[in-house]
Amino acid sequence: MPDTLDRVAVTDAPILDVLSQRWSTRAYDSTAPIDEEALRAALEAARWSPSAYNNQPWRFIVARRGTETHAKIVESLIEFNQAWAAPAGALVVFIAETSREGREFPSALYDLGQAAAHFTVQAHANGLYTHQLTGFDADAVAAAFELDDTLRPFSVMAVGAHGTIDDAPEFARDGESAPRVRRPIAESVLVDD
Repeated sequence: MPDTLDRVAVTDAPILDVLSQRWSTRAYDSTAPIDEEALRAALEAARWSPSAYNNQPWRFIVARRGTETHAKIVESLIEFNQAWAAPAGALVVFIAETSREGREFPSALYDLGQAAAHFTVQAHANGLYTHQLTGFDADAVAAAFELDDTLRPFSVMAVGAHGTIDDAPEFARDGESAPRVRRPIAESVLVDD
């Protein structure tokens, strides 16, 4: 992408730079290896996410491009996502542990979401780009990695070095330079007394 591309969010209140500058690309450098130190730091940030009762109901499958694990995950993605996510340096499957020793974890998906958010922010702070997706066959991933029924694959995150506009599939190129938008906060806050 050109260095002059401004993808910083225009916010209604000041927020941390790492949050306003973070965005989900579909243009990954398919030749750059994953920055192992940055990936490790992102996983560490996810590890230190808050969780109900400190259950830590998150699990990850980390698949570096070029490995059999990566190929299995790419195969589980819908075709649209395969086109842009496969070139990323790594794919990370985010898995919720929904119960342990017969005890249900009703907040498992919420806690997993916190881990994914912490991962994303840390990755961006260290120069990696991420894009989360849910367009994949969770059952195929569970079968491929022999996960028991308490472990629910919920999302996949593409992680890697940012590429150029030409690295994005044709259908995704306009989105790479489109303005970032969010609905106004007033439409999200239901009550504000």
